[in-house]
Amino acid sequence: MSSLPKHTSVASKATELTTLALLLSLLIVLVSELPSEVFSPASKSFFFAIGAVGAWRYSWWFVQALRSVWYNRRVFPQMRAEADALGESGKPSELYVLCTSFRIDPDVCFRVYDALIEETRHYGVPTTIFASVSDQTDVDIISHVLQEHRWPSHIEVRYMFQKGDGKRSAMAEVLRAISRRAPAPDAVLVSMDGDILLEPGTLERSLSFFALRDDLGALTTNNSAIVTGNDATKEWYDLRYAQRHLVMSSMSVSERLLVLTGRYSAFRADLATHPDFIDMVENDHVEHWRFGNFKFLSGDDKSTWYWLLKNGWKMLYLPDVYVSGFEELPDRKRFFASTTDLMRRWYGNMLRTSGRAIALGPRPMGLFTWWSLIDQRLSMWTTLIGPIVAILVTLFVRPSFIFAYALWILFTRGISTSILAWQRGRFSLLWIPLIYYNQVYGALLKTYVSFRFNRQKWSRQGISAGEPGDEKAVRRQRRMGHLLHGFHVCLMLFVLTLATGVLKVPDATSLKILERAGPVPSDSAALPDASRWLASRIEDGSGELRLPAGELRISDRLIERLGASSIGEATNLSGSPQGTTLEVPPTLIDRLKDAQGTTPAPGDLLSCTDQQRCSLDLHDTRLSLSDLRIQVQPRHG
Repeated sequence: MSSLPKHTSVASKATELTTLALLLSLLIVLVSELPSEVFSPASKSFFFAIGAVGAWRYSWWFVQALRSVWYNRRVFPQMRAEADALGESGKPSELYVLCTSFRIDPDVCFRVYDALIEETRHYGVPTTIFASVSDQTDVDIISHVLQEHRWPSHIEVRYMFQKGDGKRSAMAEVLRAISRRAPAPDAVLVSMDGDILLEPGTLERSLSFFALRDDLGALTTNNSAIVTGNDATKEWYDLRYAQRHLVMSSMSVSERLLVLTGRYSAFRADLATHPDFIDMVENDHVEHWRFGNFKFLSGDDKSTWYWLLKNGWKMLYLPDVYVSGFEELPDRKRFFASTTDLMRRWYGNMLRTSGRAIALGPRPMGLFTWWSLIDQRLSMWTTLIGPIVAILVTLFVRPSFIFAYALWILFTRGISTSILAWQRGRFSLLWIPLIYYNQVYGALLKTYVSFRFNRQKWSRQGISAGEPGDEKAVRRQRRMGHLLHGFHVCLMLFVLTLATGVLKVPDATSLKILERAGPVPSDSAALPDASRWLASRIEDGSGELRLPAGELRISDRLIERLGASSIGEATNLSGSPQGTTLEVPPTLIDRLKDAQGTTPAPGDLLSCTDQQRCSLDLHDTRLSLSDLRIQVQPRHG
């Protein structure tokens, strides 16, 4: 695979060294301060929840990684050799280029069209470039470029001014203009954005695949970024392209993709000028039970992909051909807000289209592609299980769990970034925190957008769409979205609190204790024996046990129930803030000690506080008692 373009933006060495120092410091602190209790039996729910879901998610990710390696090392090199062997016969008789620009910086516009004219001039086939521009400045820049290249005779440039209502209408207008020209049967259309720089050899090394494969409907290429912004922004873009490269390579084994990137994709011209294709680009919409019928604002690359997928055309990703995008966050000084805006738009495009693609079933796309679409929707929930479980267990079970989770993050994301770096050809330590940011915060955004995917906004053009015109209907839709989102989140939290043991289903004894109402009976025999319930909690190794309010009684059954086996790590037993009294039979007096280590007498009442703790010896473990009163029953007879 060819190396990254030299002008790809990457973080500085100073930033990388600073990140290395911070990550090493964090690792040293975590390892040196990690409490041994993290690996106690009480941690089993944590490790099961994190490990089981992690094993599922990462096994799927490793399947994608292995398929990516197989494609890049075995499948694609053979295809590349066959395509290159075609030589001049692999070129189409005509080439059409659709390039859409909207308020692109003049310097960027010049570089983009300079590279495009140079590529088409060198490629040598009759080419018509449709420049969909927003103002006369773009025309002047392109004319200057043509003059620099001495007006190549086989290149024609046609200008079409956009309406300002989005990219879709501009694309449809150009496609209809190409259709009226009746392109040749083997003609190819290249669709690209006005901020994409074609690297040398892009056309020659990509378009020959159409001559090689009659069933190939479209293809797209690898991406790199020329970023205006800080080091975090540069690596954020390159990490996304590294992740894209892995998934695209994996999907190409099935000869299908999950998107045809609008930055640069090539189509058979007869498909791109089909009336249904043009109509989907211009008027793509969805009928939803809650949002009604609404048109898509952005995401034209998802519409073209869906049309080809639905009609059974194959797609291909070229890992050794790069195009470079001039990237810049909507607001350079606000990384979090800007990445949020971008990801919301991307995820909205994905969710608006994936549902109907899944509805097609596996027949037109293959089982792997179909399941990949389903996994896109599952992953936004499963990704959140790890951090939610870590927070729950840290807050309610054992604070030290957060150390184990932090180590888990460093370990798993370190492996992930290493695999991405191996395939990308470069590595950045910034990828480790950024991949976690993309996964967890991205999953939060996906769940948010999934209940509101009709709300669309295009920051560059400043337009929005998707919601009803009536303000009452808008408020009604938004309230329903909040309600459904809240219900699903609460349901997930409830299931996870049960799975981790933070919230336990009460047993019969617990229910009897909780159901008691009114004054506590003075007759201790009327109190329920909590020995069995307490023994089961101790055996669970819950660490910190809290008794309910009121009076409880234990008996010799507590010792009998526990036996001589290990009773876990439970060492602290505390009462309720509302007051708890524990009645102990005289047969357990020898095992009971007050705060001074003295054995009480029958009939004594002990007050155990957090500062003056009592103790109860249970075989080889001492149970510490606090925040409760202990009533020693008198001897009878």
